[in-house]
Amino acid sequence: MTLEFSGAGSKILDTANMLKEKDLYPFFRAIEDSEGTVVKIGGKDQIMIGSNNYLGLTHHPHVKEAAIKAIEKFGTGCTGSRFLNGNLNIHEELEEKLAKYLGHEKAICFSTGMQTNLGALSAVCGPKDCMLFDSENHASIIDASRLALGPTFKYKHNDMESLEEALISNINRFKKVFIVADGVFSMTGDIAKLPEMVALAEKYGAYIYVDDAHGIGVMGEKGRGTMHHFGVTDKVDLNMGTFSKSFASIGGVLSGSAEAIDYIKHMARSFMFSASMPPSAVATVSACLDVINSDDTIHQRLWRNVEFMRNGFKEIGFYTYNSQTPILPIFIGDDVKAMIVTKFLADNGVFATPVIPPAVPKGEALIRTSYMASHSIEELTKVLDIFALAKKEFDIPSHIGE
Repeated sequence: MTLEFSGAGSKILDTANMLKEKDLYPFFRAIEDSEGTVVKIGGKDQIMIGSNNYLGLTHHPHVKEAAIKAIEKFGTGCTGSRFLNGNLNIHEELEEKLAKYLGHEKAICFSTGMQTNLGALSAVCGPKDCMLFDSENHASIIDASRLALGPTFKYKHNDMESLEEALISNINRFKKVFIVADGVFSMTGDIAKLPEMVALAEKYGAYIYVDDAHGIGVMGEKGRGTMHHFGVTDKVDLNMGTFSKSFASIGGVLSGSAEAIDYIKHMARSFMFSASMPPSAVATVSACLDVINSDDTIHQRLWRNVEFMRNGFKEIGFYTYNSQTPILPIFIGDDVKAMIVTKFLADNGVFATPVIPPAVPKGEALIRTSYMASHSIEELTKVLDIFALAKKEFDIPSHIGE
């Protein structure tokens, strides 16, 4: 019997097949080789501006050497959960290192960022609790809300009046209320209004959980995160981050008070029933921290590149959502046009990624670009030249609604 799909699933497959037939399908592109800022696809080089490798550390000599040495000492995997046979001394050393770096009392490492949110939020939000979360939060937070025993209520994106209304409506109905938001929103590069969130949390007696997947390693002094960027680290109850971006690996971290982390350590099912981070991944993150703490130029180069591209896109006439982070989204509007422009960029040696609904609102398809400390000005100048050609070729609007 053939497995068949209907409804939304069938529509998605039909759209994918249509794009493949027109040679516009932009996903699952097979990268044959990588040198950090340049990847090879179909035998041709493309400048990578679609990566979350913000600090450019995936090819750093110290980082690669540390990963190799960890494999030589511990092998390629732990073959079990941290609860049982998968707890290495380097896991615990990394957690101590991360807690100090982030500025919280204790930290715990999960095998992926998504598992961090799934496990932590479902563990802390019981049947008598609730979560209030930003309407543009990451998909992992949405899935975590489905696992949590308590209900979830949305507030308008980065709208503090909407958040306060949600607090007023729910603070007396539940034992604990958690405000949950991305620190840096992954599609538009918006930064959460953490100071205002902290003030509201203190006013109404709520707790704050920040998903800082795109913030740690980037925002704040030496990349200590969005909470450090705003000077509110001691006001954030739980802070989550991932290693698949600035830390050149895979995994997730949650930091907070010792009691909160110990509770989650013994309650989060995605932690208890998943194999632990492999030794090479642990060593990679630790080595990235070494580089971040010792190299004062890495963030200078990152923000130089971000400023160069932000100014360049503005001069060409693109709308980039006023992003103040290494994520610079280019507003396109039409879904199909976003695919066509993405192919044009690829054909001209630039790797970028389109974002279409439901990841963004209908009519706001965009091309998500992001920048690394390791990009050269020569590479970025070439990228701007190609985008300038695309602007003329496809009549890309300069504002939403144009």
